[in-house]
Amino acid sequence: MKLWGGRFRKEENKLMEDFNSSLPFDKRLYKQDIIGSIAHVEMLHKSGILTEDERSKIIEGLNSILQDIEEGKLLIEGDYEDIHSFMEVNLIKRIGDVGKKMHTSRSRNDQVALDMKLFAKENGLMVSEMISELMNTIEKLANDNIYIMPGYTHLQRAQVVTFKHHMMAYHSMLRRDKKRIDNTVELLDESPLGSCALAGTTYDIDRSFTAEKLGFKKTVDNFMDGVSDRDYLIELLSDFSIIMMHLSRLSEELIIWSSQEFNFIQIDDAYATGSSIMPQKKNPDAAELIRGKTGRVYGALIAMLVTMKGIPLAYNKDMQEDKQQFFDALDTVIACLSIMNEMLKTLKVKEENMRKAVKAGFLNATELADYLVNKGIAFRDAHRIVGEVVILCEDKGLAIEDMSLEDLQSIDTNFEEDVYDFIDYDKVFEKGIKRELL
Repeated sequence: MKLWGGRFRKEENKLMEDFNSSLPFDKRLYKQDIIGSIAHVEMLHKSGILTEDERSKIIEGLNSILQDIEEGKLLIEGDYEDIHSFMEVNLIKRIGDVGKKMHTSRSRNDQVALDMKLFAKENGLMVSEMISELMNTIEKLANDNIYIMPGYTHLQRAQVVTFKHHMMAYHSMLRRDKKRIDNTVELLDESPLGSCALAGTTYDIDRSFTAEKLGFKKTVDNFMDGVSDRDYLIELLSDFSIIMMHLSRLSEELIIWSSQEFNFIQIDDAYATGSSIMPQKKNPDAAELIRGKTGRVYGALIAMLVTMKGIPLAYNKDMQEDKQQFFDALDTVIACLSIMNEMLKTLKVKEENMRKAVKAGFLNATELADYLVNKGIAFRDAHRIVGEVVILCEDKGLAIEDMSLEDLQSIDTNFEEDVYDFIDYDKVFEKGIKRELL
């Protein structure tokens, strides 16, 4: 069941055989392997290397394998070294020795590079589309809930913003995430097929034909780079890590906001769990799991970087480690994007509680300073005066807007009756660039 062995005098040790096998995880590439092989066979026929009869038999055999796998009639299992061995051995079983010609002018090195690029491109575009769906969900949630709320720095109430503006910050992050994914897909869109092991082939093949057939924009410029390049997987893992960082930050806020201390939102029961001992508990587990799974994706990125950092050209078996890391990170990102999207679709926003939090936080202090600046006072002096106002508010247990004009004027005589309109939370958004918060 091996694609090699002619120069060996003894059998591979069973322990080594199991250690060397990648079938348990690279079987996921079965469709890409068949698609790539069909394009390769079409090219071999076009180049006069295979006859029409050979081309037809091989392609028919490959299509029958694909159909049987997808219908569950053929299980990808057994003592095969990898998915490529599985395909070739089963093809030969079905169509005879003509199946042995499929691998002409091809190495497993360019074969696996092709499979991974096809897989990465397809799934990268899918993640990009999922990001777009989440962006749409966030935009709808934001537009449906244009309520005032505290904005925070250092997790301390800072200035009044709107829930819409807060959520649209994540919309901006995701827009960048989508651009990064799309850019990575654009960069990887080069076919390595025809690079063979590392030095091309003496056969007169047509690499451009297979590149076009498989939907690549061009062929790789360098054979050695073609078989040993894993930059695109590292870049996608980096993109995934940034996506997860953004999802984790949003998850953290959802967790905080859903606590009784904040009580700004209500997470739907479908995305929460309870306690085995405390009947009253409703835990934001969906958000916590997203936050927790972020580390898995970071780990995959670091593992890939460490794997690749000391590898000489061209292919080395170390590169077999790329698949498990990438597959796990991809699955994690897809699951987290999906859960976050559904959780936000059902999120309830508590307007009154956010408004109460605004009133309790002196969030119009900066506007009060701006009021004094409009009266001709230097901002640094205005900043000091408003600090004194806040101290007086704390002493009296009042919000700034509830202070009497007499109290305000006891600190600075520039305060007049119009100050109350200037610092009114709803009217704040009518002023200049603040309108953009709506």
